[in-house]
Parts: sequence; C-alpha cells; structure tokens
Amino acid sequence: MNSSTEILCIGSVLWDVIGRSASTMRVGSDVPGRITRLPGGVALNIAMTLRRFDLTPSLLSVVGQDAVGDELVKECDAMGLETSHIYRSRDLPTDRYMAVEGQNGLIAAIADAHSLEQAGRKILASLMNGTLGDANTPYSGVIALDGNLTENLLREIAGLDEFSKADLRVAPASPGKADRLIPLIGHAGTTLYVNREEAELICRSEFDDATSAAIGLLEKGASRVLVTDGGRSACDGHVDGVLSAKPQEVLVTRITGAGDTFMAAHIAAEIRGLPREEALEAALNAAATYVSGDIGA
Repeated sequence: MNSSTEILCIGSVLWDVIGRSASTMRVGSDVPGRITRLPGGVALNIAMTLRRFDLTPSLLSVVGQDAVGDELVKECDAMGLETSHIYRSRDLPTDRYMAVEGQNGLIAAIADAHSLEQAGRKILASLMNGTLGDANTPYSGVIALDGNLTENLLREIAGLDEFSKADLRVAPASPGKADRLIPLIGHAGTTLYVNREEAELICRSEFDDATSAAIGLLEKGASRVLVTDGGRSACDGHVDGVLSAKPQEVLVTRITGAGDTFMAAHIAAEIRGLPREEALEAALNAAATYVSGDIGA
C-alpha cells in the first residue's frame, strides 16, 4: 500500500461553476453576483477538506486528457492531493457541475458527471491490482465514497472482496441520487452521510427531524448514519444508540459543498480519536464556518 495514503476519496473530481448572489432569487431572476470556477465534485470537496486537517487524501476518479483536465489535476497536485490513481481518459471529457445560489439558498444545479458514470470500474483499478489492495489483501483504511457512481457500480462495490475490510464512508451526491445508496446500507463497516430529505427518499417515509430519520435508516438495516437537517439539529445514529447536536446559527452565504465539508470534518475528527459527541460538534462547526464564507458583492 502507498504509505502516503491515509484516506481514499472515490467519486467525482470536476470543475464547479458557481453563480452566487447576495440577493433573494426566484425563477427568472437576473441579479448581480459573482461567478466562479473552482475544483469541485463530492470526492474532491471531501479530499480538499481532509487536506486542511493535515490528512493525505488520494483521489480515485476519472479526468479527461483535455486541457481543462490537465489544469484540474495540476490544481489538485498543488493542494497536496494524491492524483496518481486517477484514470485519465482519452475519450471522456472532464466532468462539470453548475449551480446558482441566492441569499435564499440553492436555486438550481446541473451535474454533468457522465464521464464518471461511463468510466465505471476503471476508476477502481488501484484497489484491485495490488497497488492499494486486491481481493486477497483488501484495503483496510478509510474510504470516502460518493453517490455519483452508478447504482450498478455501487451494488458491485457492496459485494466486492476488495471493499470488505474498509471503513466505508458514503454520501449521495444529491437528493436525486440518494436511492443509489440503498445497495450499500447493509454493507459491513459502512457509515452513511445524508440530509433529512435524502433519508426520506431512501426510506420512502417522511421524518420530522434528523433523529427520526436516523432511526428510520437504522431500522432499514444501516449500522451507522449521520443525518443533517440544515440549521436544525443533526444526528449520529448507531446500532448502539443515537445522539444529536444543534449547529451554531450563522448567516448562510453559500451552500454547494457544505455537506461534503461536514462529512470530511467528521471523518477527520474521528481519525484524530474524538468521541462521537465531539466529532459531531466538530463537523457541525466546520460546516457552519464553510456556509458563512464571504461571497463578495
């Protein structure tokens, strides 16, 4: 195993194009704001946050051999992320994500992650050919896995020997992809990170709060779940018991990446050995700091 790798981040590595405005927006709004392009994608967002906690994440994804792909890999290298396990495709373009956010939250978003979906198992090569592990010597560290992978590939992962020893941390890429996580619910060693809406979609039930959502997921077969609910209390649900904590109140100026920040900060806290209560609070504080970041005029 590569000794420099402390955690694997599997999933989307792409360019985020985000339009943000301090104005309240609705369909058809035309307002001043800022448009930025920055490295993003669930797996990369998690990796960037882990790096800020002095961890060394390794990316397993697909990036095209196009100019924007070269630029993206260079950005990742400059941040100290391990990129040698990224599948560089000649035929598939680098993926993109586009979102518009207003003072009242996310207005609309489109995720173009088709290259990741088409690459399939090719992004997992290092976990199968002995570089990071194989079926006989499975990777036994932490893996952060995002729901931009296809449901078929996630179902395969649930049954692969290569993932049988991993501390698997899993998050949907969006509520629209929450159902993709269902095959992983019963996988040993899996922790799900979802918001209340995503929990409702997975359980096909409505919940009043994060705690009831966590209990619903545990009853469905999950061994551990972290459920957030915006500015309301979040819950760490485990087969041995549940606990909750309320995030601090902040002025929200950005949304995209908040859930990824929460997940990464929670993983980092547990790697540092913090108990469940403190890890949950650390993750909520990191997410609050992130969403209250300045967006400019």
